Amino acid sequence: MQLHTREWGTGDRVAVLIHGIMASSECWWRVGPALAERGYRVIAVDLPGHGASPRAETYPVELMASSVLESVPSAPALAIGHSLGGLTLAAAVDRLLPEKAVYSDPAFRMPVLEGGVAMTDGFVAAKDWTAEQIAAMHPGFSAEEVAVEVEMLKGWDPQTALALGKVVGTDFTPAPVTPSLVQIADPSFLVAPAFAEELRERGFEVRIVKGAEHTIHRHLFDDFLSGLDGYV
Repeated sequence: MQLHTREWGTGDRVAVLIHGIMASSECWWRVGPALAERGYRVIAVDLPGHGASPRAETYPVELMASSVLESVPSAPALAIGHSLGGLTLAAAVDRLLPEKAVYSDPAFRMPVLEGGVAMTDGFVAAKDWTAEQIAAMHPGFSAEEVAVEVEMLKGWDPQTALALGKVVGTDFTPAPVTPSLVQIADPSFLVAPAFAEELRERGFEVRIVKGAEHTIHRHLFDDFLSGLDGYV
């Protein structure tokens, strides 16, 4: 599937950005220009079922990964994936082969909630959230971030969440085939301390962004960038 992309900058080095569930390339509205200022040509995708990209009957992880591979240059200097984007990057990294990979609070292992309910099933209700509900859910968001969230939800197909619900409990942790950073929220509902230690033992660099919610790049933008030191 050829994906819709958004670009910033004209540098010689390519940076690929992959958003999380319910979002789109628009969520990188501050990250893209910041990387462009550092000499990157930044390409952010809209994953299948998100933003202006095509819809599908179902959304397996491999569709997400193969669509990114079809839509961005191979061997970029940098690839950053957040949440579902981190999972997608994990599924594609051995084919995309970025020089450096950053997984921001990645969904390598999506938890099963009490009663065996998939965490992702509850996301469907967010489709119709108002600005007031979003602000209450994300008290650290600026008014600009809340407005971005409202717009991104309009372009989101909730079937993506239901499709992910079918693979909750699956381990998508990749091998660190390239210098790889896992950036973790504080606290993280996706990367518990024991899992973080396991990632270190596997060869990942792991950094916690103190006080950050799940969407680190949107909640604490400056801390997100400084937390990438050595990778950008």
